[in-house]
Amino acid sequence: MITPAFAQGAGMSGGTDILVQVVPFILIFVIMYFLILRPQQRRAKEHQDMIKNVRRGDTVVTTGGIVGRVTKVTEAPEIEVEIAPNVNVKVVRGMISEVRAKGEPVKAA
Repeated sequence: MITPAFAQGAGMSGGTDILVQVVPFILIFVIMYFLILRPQQRRAKEHQDMIKNVRRGDTVVTTGGIVGRVTKVTEAPEIEVEIAPNVNVKVVRGMISEVRAKGEPVKAA
């Protein structure tokens, strides 16, 4: 029922059809990389730098919402934070969400 010329003609355009179908997916991945992945990587790097530069006297906010002043910093993964007068706790560096400089006012919500 199908002529040989018709069957052969359909096979030749198959290569370009695949290319046309794949190009939109490639564009979607490129857009996702620039809009989602790169900013996330940049934020993670900034967070690592912030944690690395914590020093004694800085006011820190933990991911649990505890605000305190750093009293002791060592190379260990923990730092010592004073959350109330004469109440010191050890906090893992990775759980610090924000570092406020000495005397910096609280951000308005």
